[in-house]
Amino acid sequence: MGSLRNPIGPLPSTIYWRRRAVAATLVALLALLIVWAVTSGGSKGNKDDSRPNGSGPAHSIGPGPASSGPAYSQQPGGRDESGTTDDGGDGSGGTDAGSEDTTGGTGDGSNGDPGTVSGSGSVSGGGTEGRQVPAGSSIPDCTASALQLTLRTGLRYGPGEKPKFQLIAKNTSSTACKADFGPKSAVLTITEAGGDDAEVWSSKDCPRNAGSVLLEVPAGATIVHTVEWDRQKSTPQCATSTAGSVGPGTYLVEAKASGEPVQRASFVLAKD
Repeated sequence: MGSLRNPIGPLPSTIYWRRRAVAATLVALLALLIVWAVTSGGSKGNKDDSRPNGSGPAHSIGPGPASSGPAYSQQPGGRDESGTTDDGGDGSGGTDAGSEDTTGGTGDGSNGDPGTVSGSGSVSGGGTEGRQVPAGSSIPDCTASALQLTLRTGLRYGPGEKPKFQLIAKNTSSTACKADFGPKSAVLTITEAGGDDAEVWSSKDCPRNAGSVLLEVPAGATIVHTVEWDRQKSTPQCATSTAGSVGPGTYLVEAKASGEPVQRASFVLAKD
């Protein structure tokens, strides 16, 4: 025991103590390595090998952000067939006027009589019926350069269904004006397609109400004037008509107004 505390040898005792410290350090390191090997081997042995690699729960991948833009759709024919009352707005949708429900009064079309249109009512597919104003109204007349006139009708009408024709007027100016949609000012004429261009019906043929129908067109807005036809033929100069109602087939309708280009459209009166 004395030799452990007091090293015996030819060298100084400090050298022996240094050797002992190095040896003790190596032993401690070796013990740590043994402990690490034992513990790491044990943890590997406890690992669940019954599950293959990559069998853990997959992270859920959510969908990308939904688009907030509008989806656009085009009606058959690719035409813009609706009027609006928005300033500078184009028509939207293209609803078939043959199946739309109109309010605010429409002409009955009997023997060329477009009937009377009064008040303002909503029209399916966009636009509103124009507000009728008296002849002495201070609202100025619409000029040809300020008014844009278009014609709209349904593509197909079933048996017993009365065709509706809509005159759509857009005021491109910055001032409200009035336009005459009377039966002899905004003339609607119907002919049979493929025929001899003979008139089947005209709004100017002996109308019961032949006076003016003055409608206000607000600045930058669009109004709609609707005329309903009862399928009866008309005759000029109030002659007695013996032809009766028209049969099924394809027909052409034409709208003429002073200072405006002629507008045309076609429609079908179906058999069933």
